[in-house]
Amino acid sequence: MKRILTHFIAVALCALIFNSPVLAAKSPPVKNAVLPEIKLVIPLKHSDRSYLGLPASGFFKIPEIRARVVIIEIFSMYCPHCQGNAPKVNELYRMIEDSPNLKGKIKLIGIGAGNSSYEVEVFRKTYDVPFPLFADGDFTIHTILGEVRTPYFIGLKISDDGTHQVFYSKLGGVKETDQFLKMMLWLSGLE
Repeated sequence: MKRILTHFIAVALCALIFNSPVLAAKSPPVKNAVLPEIKLVIPLKHSDRSYLGLPASGFFKIPEIRARVVIIEIFSMYCPHCQGNAPKVNELYRMIEDSPNLKGKIKLIGIGAGNSSYEVEVFRKTYDVPFPLFADGDFTIHTILGEVRTPYFIGLKISDDGTHQVFYSKLGGVKETDQFLKMMLWLSGLE
């Protein structure tokens, strides 16, 4: 009897642990879904705030970025693929910003999974990243996004009324910048 009770308690505890929304890992965002709520600190740099269309201080949610499309890169400064991919993502940013038809409509941000503010800044300076990067030192955002490997890209389409929808969610870097941009335009409906 004691053995059956012990077994029952063990099974019950396992069920509680693995079904707990706090302890169980979420899955990566899926196409046509809403992005899980993520709060980020508004950047201190005026240029980053201006680029994202945000007020001077506080917190914001990604769908509050003033753009029709937001491309999110989940990276780590320790990821060799992210390091090697940084020039391509920078090129993507420049292609968007240099296009009168795209500038202001598409914005890029990066979130450093497990990276402190210091580590994110080292990555920014080392790879001359021109778009806003955010720290996720305690893996909170990384967990919300399903503990994806890096680099991971999420495309988010934002409607005029503030609603939003994920149109892209995949592991892997930017191989051909122009092809990646064309794909983002087509999948988001901007083209």
